[in-house]
Amino acid sequence: MRAVDAVMECLKAEGVEVVFGYPGGANLPTYDAFVDAGIRHVLVRHEQGGGHAAEGYARATGKVGVCLATSGPGATNLVTSITNAMMDSTPVVYLTGQVRTELLGTDGFQEADMLGITMPVVKHSFLIQHPLEIPRAIHEAFHIARTGRPGPVVVDMPQDLSRAEIPYEPVMDVHLPGYQPTTEGNQKQIRQAAKALASARRPVVYAGGGVVNANAAEELTALVRADRFPVTLTLMGLGAYPAPDPQFLGMLGMHGTRAANYAIDEADLVCCVGARFDDRVTGKLDEFAPRAKFIHIDVDPAEISKNVPAHIPIVGDAKQILAKLVAEYRALKADSSRLEEWWQRIDQWRERHPLAYADSSDSEIKPQYMIEALHEATGGDCVVTSDVGQHQMWVAQYFPFTNPREWVNSGGLGTMGFGLPAAVGAAVGRPDKTVVCVTGDGSVQMNIQELATCATDGIPVKVLIMNNGYLGMVRQWQELFWDRRYSQVGMGTWPDFAKLAEAYGCTGMRCEDKTTLVEDIRRALETPGPVVVDVRVTQEENVYPMIAPGAPARDMVG
Repeated sequence: MRAVDAVMECLKAEGVEVVFGYPGGANLPTYDAFVDAGIRHVLVRHEQGGGHAAEGYARATGKVGVCLATSGPGATNLVTSITNAMMDSTPVVYLTGQVRTELLGTDGFQEADMLGITMPVVKHSFLIQHPLEIPRAIHEAFHIARTGRPGPVVVDMPQDLSRAEIPYEPVMDVHLPGYQPTTEGNQKQIRQAAKALASARRPVVYAGGGVVNANAAEELTALVRADRFPVTLTLMGLGAYPAPDPQFLGMLGMHGTRAANYAIDEADLVCCVGARFDDRVTGKLDEFAPRAKFIHIDVDPAEISKNVPAHIPIVGDAKQILAKLVAEYRALKADSSRLEEWWQRIDQWRERHPLAYADSSDSEIKPQYMIEALHEATGGDCVVTSDVGQHQMWVAQYFPFTNPREWVNSGGLGTMGFGLPAAVGAAVGRPDKTVVCVTGDGSVQMNIQELATCATDGIPVKVLIMNNGYLGMVRQWQELFWDRRYSQVGMGTWPDFAKLAEAYGCTGMRCEDKTTLVEDIRRALETPGPVVVDVRVTQEENVYPMIAPGAPARDMVG
């Protein structure tokens, strides 16, 4: 069969039900194969949108996302998505077309060296050099993308090789001698970690997106409840532990709660699971948790002691390690009364510094209230995607996530334009769930063309635009750190998002009154098909509390 037909057989063998992509000259053979393949293809309106849609699909389902693009600009338009997937450990396979082999290296029409361009931002990449390589390369790409620390893999296929005839045989085994991720964790280290937890008087469990990737939320909850351990989550980890639970301190880091940041600052033991001590969490690194010893559990050995030296390092899969750690801890029968004084201290912080904002006295919509209204309208039962900026932080603060894979945002790279296409992918992957994209008037315009994808394919994404007329987070920084010298942050009053939504074949709404906002959002949720809601909010509201860049956690402001 043709190599591209073998590609379709490989995708089906990997359980792929849907791909996102955009055709062009170099991947025409692949698109011809789709005609008979029986795999759903979602035609996006920009390759970056396709990449983010594949990411959203992967994050919401736990499966590997798949994105296709042609050579040259089609492939280079994926670079932001590939980098985003790398930073947030998202399993996506990117299948890119490439010019014919005799044109490689000649600066042929729409030629771009995708291996060279993406080398720093992929988990692995393949340039197909013989058509017989294609089936095994596809299966190896999926294996690499989903195992160990998940990540993006690029398979670059020259057009002439993809249309070559090959004898196809299913690849039944994938074994890569040079790639053997550690999963089980060292039992001696796990036992040592359990003893450290049992003797700690001011412990904090700090968990991140790695817990979600490992499908280890249940095991994390078991560890936290094996004693009265306080737990805090990173932006990427939200949902890995139910937010309404009294042992949850809220998110930590730059816009985290004071209780979470103060607890980390005074902890004598920090048990970090599936997180990487990112600068947005640590603040001033050499003053982060200065009294604490560190347990660090991570599937990627490169993250252990990269930023913060680990006293008890454990490399492996969080799901397996946490289950063993819980068993070891319970066997010690630790005395919970040792934590009484610690909880009294934490409860004092919670009482003195609750997450709060000054609501408006009239009908003006405060952005924080918009998130609370969304939670009330949905009952918390939805998948929320977001773009990057103030709205993202307000969702993290004011939407109490109870389950993993219901919060999809761009964490490490901070990619504006991520939210809408990610919502497309999430809605395709989870058709049983309401999917809401919370975005800003700046972010949404970066990939707004994907509204056409929603309308054409009947993807019922609900888009809530937090419209304050500014690039809000940049404006906040200019106000706080640049003497309010606003420079190029005013977004004006255009476009009319409700009319634009209608032009794209979606339903458009505008909300300006907080007294009807919950009902307005409910109406949007009940409206069939994709809906865009332009919510006019307070223009110069700031996200607080906040750790200033480079400052220690104890110096939070606001």
